[in-house]
Amino acid sequence: MEINERSMGTVTVLDLSGKLVWDGAQRLKDKVNSLVFQGRTQIVLNLGEVSQIDSTGLGEIVACLTTVTRRGGNIKLSSVAKRNQDLLSITRLATVFDTFDSEAEAVRSFGAAAGA
Repeated sequence: MEINERSMGTVTVLDLSGKLVWDGAQRLKDKVNSLVFQGRTQIVLNLGEVSQIDSTGLGEIVACLTTVTRRGGNIKLSSVAKRNQDLLSITRLATVFDTFDSEAEAVRSFGAAAGA
């Protein structure tokens, strides 16, 4: 899995591509921990290019959310493919995460402070 980072105002967008499975989940954890260490806690995970998420990937997304919310931030999901949206629904994680059809909507949801 690849992770590309971009800033949109105070919001950090992580573009994920590939499979969010064991090794990719570890990379996501490391990236989010690095962002939190820098005080960047408004994060959008753009999942538009993620072809597969396994249980480890789901667990890591939840762990990342916990890490970020403990620091007063939030993680929001954008561009979730139908297959992955179904997975979030089945596992009831769709009620845990704010999900948006587009990255722009997700960034705007953080409010005017995001600069969007």
